Amino acid sequence: MAFFIGIVPPEDYKEQISVFRNKWARAFRNLWDNNGFRSPVEPHITVKLSNGLTEDMNWLEKVRETCSSFPIFQLALSEPGTFGTAVTFLSVESKEIYNLHKNLVDALSLPPELIDSTIELDNFIPHLTLGQTKWGMNEAEIIEMKWAAREALPPFPSFDVTFVRVFDIKTNAPFEDIKLAKLF
Repeated sequence: MAFFIGIVPPEDYKEQISVFRNKWARAFRNLWDNNGFRSPVEPHITVKLSNGLTEDMNWLEKVRETCSSFPIFQLALSEPGTFGTAVTFLSVESKEIYNLHKNLVDALSLPPELIDSTIELDNFIPHLTLGQTKWGMNEAEIIEMKWAAREALPPFPSFDVTFVRVFDIKTNAPFEDIKLAKLF
C-alpha cells in the first residue's frame, strides 16, 4: 500500500472537471477506458508524492502534526498547460502550496537521493491533471485537450485550502482528510 497527499478543489468545480473529462473521453476515439481513465483518482493537486508514504504508516503522525501547524491558505486554479505532449493540466497559483510541500518533505526526513530522483522540492510544480498519455491519450489529444479546457473550464476558481487529502494509490480512493490550522 502506498499513498500520496493532495488538495481537492471545491465540489462544484471538481464535478465540472469530471464532466469535462467524461465528455472528452466520449467525444474522442482514445482508449481511456482500457488505460485507467475509467476510474481515475478524483481531481486533485498533488502536494506530496508517495516517496516516504509507505504501508508502515509511520509517516502519518508526522503529516498530521505538520498540517495541524500549517495555516489555511488560498489557492487559485488558472490557465491550462501541458508538460510537453504527455500531460494536460490546470495551473495552480499559490506560494503557500510550495511551503506546505516543503514542510511535508522536511517532516518525513527523506534521503536526499530519493528527493533528487523525483519531482520534490525544487522540481515541484503544482498542477491539477486533466489528462495524460498514460491514460491512453495520444500526443495530439493532449494538445487538443488543453485548448478545449480553455473554453470549457473558466472561470477558474480561487478557494481556501482547509485540509489535505491522503489518497491510497492502489484504489485511487481517499484514505484520510487532515485539517490545516485555523490561525486567523
